[in-house]
Amino acid sequence: MLTHLSSSAVLPHRVMLLGAGGFLAPEIRRVLEGERIPVVVLGSAELDLTKPEAAEQLRWALGPDDSVVMVAGLTPDKGRDVATLMKNLRMGESVCAAIAQRAPSHLVYVSSDAVYDARSAPVLNEGSTCEPTDLYALMHIAREKMLAETCRTSGIAFTVVRPCAIYGPGDTHNSYGPNRFMRTAWKDGKIVLFGHGEERRHHVHVTDVASIIRLCLLHRSQGTINAITGKAVSFRELADMVVAAVGRSVAIECVPRTTAITHREFDVTALTDAFPNYSHIPLPSGIARSAAFLSST
Repeated sequence: MLTHLSSSAVLPHRVMLLGAGGFLAPEIRRVLEGERIPVVVLGSAELDLTKPEAAEQLRWALGPDDSVVMVAGLTPDKGRDVATLMKNLRMGESVCAAIAQRAPSHLVYVSSDAVYDARSAPVLNEGSTCEPTDLYALMHIAREKMLAETCRTSGIAFTVVRPCAIYGPGDTHNSYGPNRFMRTAWKDGKIVLFGHGEERRHHVHVTDVASIIRLCLLHRSQGTINAITGKAVSFRELADMVVAAVGRSVAIECVPRTTAITHREFDVTALTDAFPNYSHIPLPSGIARSAAFLSST
C-alpha cells in the first residue's frame, strides 16, 4: 500500500517532529539523528496545537524542504471523552491550516491500528475496513482524512503509519500487554491475565516503529502502512516471555474475563513488499531489552 517517490534512500533535508510526549517521539528522534538527519522537536511547551494561534506559528516554522512527522495527540489514558476528541481534532486542524499555507516536502502521520474494524476479516491488512469503535479510533480516522485531503490539494507527499500495540523501554502507558506485565512482574511478583490469556495480538517494539518511519522518510513514501510484526501471540505466551526475561519467580494469575475472546491478526505482506530488507526485533528479544531497562532504573 506504499509507493516510493525515491527508489533509493535519500536523507531528508530536515525533519520536524510534532509531539514530544510519550516514548515514541524520543525514539524517532534518536533513530533519525543516528543517521545525522537534523531534527526539530516541537512539543506542547513550544507549540500547543490546540491553541488558535498554533497554525500561524507552525506555518512560520516550516520550510519547503522539511519533512514533518506528526505524533502529537492525547492518548486514551489522557481521556476517552468528547472533550479529548475535540482537542485532538483541533491539533489536526492546526496542522492542516499550516501546511496548506506553507507546504512541506513530506508529511508522515502516526495513527493507530485501532482504526480497523476487527470484525471485518480474520486477518487485517492496510485495505481492511476502518470502523471506529470508540472516540480514539474516530479521532485517528478523522485526522487521517483531514491531513490526506490537505496534502492532496497542496501537493504534499503523505504517509500514514498505523502501529499495533507499541512496547519498549520508557513506555508511559500501562496498557494490558508487555508494559503492564513487566511492571507488575517486577513490582508485585505477578502477572494478571483476563481469562487464560487466549487472545492473540501483535506487539511492536518502539524502535521498530521508529525504523519504519525512518524508511518512509528516506523513500518519501506515499500511502498507508501498518507497523506490525510477523506473528501474533497470545497474552499467555507473552506472560511466559516476560517471566523468562525477568529471571525470577513470578506468579501468573487468571481472573474471570468480562468481554468475549477476540483475536487481532495482521498480514505483513505490504510491509515486506515496501521494505524487503526490514526486519523487526523478535518479541522475546524486545522483552529482554525492556527487562534490562527496568532492572537498571
